[in-house]
Amino acid sequence: MTSLRLGTRRSALATTQSGHVADALRAAGHDVELVEIVTEGDTNRASLASMGGTGVFASALRQALHDGEIDLAVHSLKDLPTAPEPGLVVVAIPPRVDPRDALCARDGLTLGELGEGAVVGTGSPRRRAQLAALGLGLRFRDIRGNLGTRLDMVGPGEDQLDAIVLAHAGLTRLDLRDRVTEVLDPIQMLPAPGQGALAVECREDDDRVLAALRPLDDADTRAAVTAERAILAELEAGCAAPVGALTEVVDDVDGPVLSLRAVVAATDGSSDLRRSATGPLEQAEELGRRLARTLVDDGAPAIADLTATHPPTASEHAQ
Repeated sequence: MTSLRLGTRRSALATTQSGHVADALRAAGHDVELVEIVTEGDTNRASLASMGGTGVFASALRQALHDGEIDLAVHSLKDLPTAPEPGLVVVAIPPRVDPRDALCARDGLTLGELGEGAVVGTGSPRRRAQLAALGLGLRFRDIRGNLGTRLDMVGPGEDQLDAIVLAHAGLTRLDLRDRVTEVLDPIQMLPAPGQGALAVECREDDDRVLAALRPLDDADTRAAVTAERAILAELEAGCAAPVGALTEVVDDVDGPVLSLRAVVAATDGSSDLRRSATGPLEQAEELGRRLARTLVDDGAPAIADLTATHPPTASEHAQ
């Protein structure tokens, strides 16, 4: 039996996600202690992008790993920068939960029923851009907070929102699927690269912990998210770049292959560029990079600022 200290953020979603990993490790015979780590993303109410975006939730956990305070950390994979962290390794990516986005609207409304002028809350330029491109006449308001706080913003009243868009995976993990009024089809809304997947990270030289974590890795999920995140890496995309991607493992005549779709969208909804590609599971990295080069060749840099690190609109932007 291995005794493990698992570092987690203190939010309900983070501790739930970490609890799933802890339960899997305990089922394999390991002793696991959850250690709460406070990150800047937990205490700063500014927008994620203005704080540095992608790595804001990961940095404190990674520092605790470097300092030997914990043995492993569990991240939402979409929160991790694409560049590897020196001295650390993502040793396991467990099976992914539904990666799609979900609409949580007042009165049980669907996206098509919201109506022109409805106010949708989201802190994601990717979501805002794709929703604006649908031409529904929606307005948008930047929001922050945990899932409960954001859900409480939806309802009747002048200061309330008509709807918010969240990751379906987070709502599923917190048993809040009853708040979902529509799961958004990827044809309308491609998720963030890596959405719905967890990353289990430890020190690269800790053989004891590496051995305990390797059985948690899911090969299909790793291949899928590797392709998605390779798009971001090849584009050198900033944390506020409106880029979405989704990979599915599908059956081909010669066996399973990766089917990858990606979008780059203008934040004002004026245009979007969608492309797709397929390739072998063992070439996931190259598949993503190849699709990213296709996006660039077909005009993605003219559609959106791919290096954006701050939200390109005011707190509320009307279409």
